[in-house]
Amino acid sequence: MRAFRLWKPHWTLARTLASAAKPKKTDIFIVGGGPAGLTLAAAIKTSPYLSTLTTTLVDAGDLKGKTAQFYHEPPEKFTNRVISLTSQSRKFLEDRVGVELMQDRLQAFDGLYVSDGCSDAGMEMERDSMGHMIEILNIQSSLLHRLSQLKASNLNLVDQTKVVNIEHKDPKDPQSWLLVTLSNGDVFETRLLVGCDGFNSPVRKFSKIESRGWFYNRFGVVATMKLDFLPFKTRGWQRFLPTGPIAHLPLPGDNATLVWSTTEPLSRLLVSIDPEQLALLVNAAFVLEDVDMQYYYKQLEQGTITTQELELDINHRTDLIYGKLGNESLIDEIYPPLVSSIDGTSRGRFPLKLSHADSYVADRIALVGDAAHTTHPLAGQGLNMGQGDVESLVKALESASKRGLDLGSLLTLEPYWADRYPYNNMLLGVVDKLHKLYSTDFGPVVAVRSMGLKALQALGPIKDFMMARVSGPSQ
Repeated sequence: MRAFRLWKPHWTLARTLASAAKPKKTDIFIVGGGPAGLTLAAAIKTSPYLSTLTTTLVDAGDLKGKTAQFYHEPPEKFTNRVISLTSQSRKFLEDRVGVELMQDRLQAFDGLYVSDGCSDAGMEMERDSMGHMIEILNIQSSLLHRLSQLKASNLNLVDQTKVVNIEHKDPKDPQSWLLVTLSNGDVFETRLLVGCDGFNSPVRKFSKIESRGWFYNRFGVVATMKLDFLPFKTRGWQRFLPTGPIAHLPLPGDNATLVWSTTEPLSRLLVSIDPEQLALLVNAAFVLEDVDMQYYYKQLEQGTITTQELELDINHRTDLIYGKLGNESLIDEIYPPLVSSIDGTSRGRFPLKLSHADSYVADRIALVGDAAHTTHPLAGQGLNMGQGDVESLVKALESASKRGLDLGSLLTLEPYWADRYPYNNMLLGVVDKLHKLYSTDFGPVVAVRSMGLKALQALGPIKDFMMARVSGPSQ
């Protein structure tokens, strides 16, 4: 029998639950209540062609409580799970799905300044509303608010519950409807199962769709920062260090978010030192050379430098570099606003990886977002790729509904895969090559990439094309 069991030691429990409970029928069953899963549910309920379909969404988290409450009683401090939302993704959420995002916790930015930590090469990309920095909880809670407004009687939202078993209703027929058993004892019979359940997707594992990729042996460190003053320009800043890129991205007011991709040992150091020391290192990382940064890392690891000594030394070295510019106004052009403090409780780290499923669809199954692909955060496109998946899948389902097709058939689902796979594959490849190109201080490579960065800075049309691919069409 072809079946998937999340809790292998308790397979008998899953079988007992499945046999004891009468299956509840649902047209679409979504596993995962992240931005992709909730967007899909909301898009289905707002579609004139799909809104009548019975839809079930299950998630292990506290969606109805903690996540939904964020919309009504947000914390004073910004959370550390922040992403860049493209104009195209925002338009889909607001105009197509009808979501009202929390505007006071969303920050538009008008460009990005990219620099090479091993040379003086830099590139400035300027574009009005190039992207929007937003907390993931803002997106999730806003979607939950939208779903509550719709009051759809044929939407079943099940939270704090896990999938424990997936199998075909007829073990001999791979096109038969699927039976999904939950940890609360419920069993659902569905014509379409959508995996929005992340990198370790149980849905993908059941489907037998291969996913290929690798871990980068790098970790991303995130934190919420306070600035000395409001930014001169509301834009993002990214510098490619030999150990990985560091990004300084704007939030409303004097707030900003940090995404520092680096080695595993250094990531542990960054989340363990005093928050004041981390703030000093962030300021230094955008100005000083790698040899200086390596000196500070070593001293902090050994505990042979105090916070005051670190601050004095960094200030001295950065002042020397500022003095060489010959024009104080250039400081605000090529360096981000100084970080005054970092919320130590907001620090976190996560492993960086690339993965891509061979297909996004199988009989009665569709994979969306991280279940189908994961990417390095240096381009900030992970969530937007998932939103693009949702938009494309909804179009495919609408087309099938108008034609009277079975929503779980490959005839319905394959146009979605054909639409999204080439674009996602291209973006994954570009980001992977950028990571490899900039993760070295080898002289000849540095010289070639610096020459390329300077050339791009001088070629406006190519820069515009690059920005369009990352941020979407101009509004």
